[in-house]
Amino acid sequence: MNVLLVGVGRWGERHLRALSELGATVWACDVSPERRAAAVERGVDPSRVVADFGAALGHVDAVDIVTPAETHLEMATQCLSAGKGCFVEKPLTLTVAEGRRLAAAVAETGRVLQVGHIFRFHPVTDLLSRCLAESRVGPVRYATARFAGFKRPRTDVGVTQTDAIHFFDLFAHLLGRAPTAVTATLRDYLGRGLDDLAFVTVEYGEVPAFVEAGYFVPGAHRDCLIVGERGSLAADFGRSVVTVFDQQHQRAGGQWAAREGEQEEVKAAGEEPLRRELEEFLDAVAGRRSPTVDVEAGLLALRVVEAAQLSSRLGRRVTLDEIG
Repeated sequence: MNVLLVGVGRWGERHLRALSELGATVWACDVSPERRAAAVERGVDPSRVVADFGAALGHVDAVDIVTPAETHLEMATQCLSAGKGCFVEKPLTLTVAEGRRLAAAVAETGRVLQVGHIFRFHPVTDLLSRCLAESRVGPVRYATARFAGFKRPRTDVGVTQTDAIHFFDLFAHLLGRAPTAVTATLRDYLGRGLDDLAFVTVEYGEVPAFVEAGYFVPGAHRDCLIVGERGSLAADFGRSVVTVFDQQHQRAGGQWAAREGEQEEVKAAGEEPLRRELEEFLDAVAGRRSPTVDVEAGLLALRVVEAAQLSSRLGRRVTLDEIG
């Protein structure tokens, strides 16, 4: 399959590697001459490297868009209209209104669009899904998550839209429930007009999930905790480990006792998430079928982002119905 990769920055270079490993014939596009040269250095034939993505559309079967969020709507719409399946890195678009326009373009053209919510394809997520399906910890009471660490801020969207959004989508997937309401505190400590710290509580029906994201804490934290009636699942995406805790409160003689059972640390094994994600995209394009993380999933996660922004601005709980 001929695939046009648009955007050969730091993350785009990883896409280039993964697409090449999957056997795709890669075309590369970037506005930067230096990045175009880097694509050639990484094995892309110079004749397949362009500055204008439109010049390559007639030569490819699918497009992989790894560019700033403000470009996603126009670029993906043009690709869909040209009959090409699209992979769009998260966030789907800059705003929910743009996301709805892109969803309409998907429906109108009947082409594949997959959104890059990579945590869905992590081996840790597979392990968490199995534990929940087997009721290892009983019915879920609540969840927490962190996507935080000291790093350079992204310049096109705030931290809620680039990092916390991973867990907004992941918990909807793991819990099998759509988000219903949001209460959030967002901060812009660097004064860029974009949030750089986020504390967001998302309600998935009766199950609340607390998500922290930010650019300030030392280290790198990619973890979550799912607490059930009979135990907990502690997942570390960086180490690819899930620890299963057998513990619960029991009432005896009018008193509550905290019973701690065994704990088991399980290593999650599997293919690289990005490779799995792009492999599903190529398969979806080849089979003209809807991918797991489709435009509606990307739009739902974006609605949570806008609910968080509104909640923080108004200082109150915001329902998803208010976002539309």
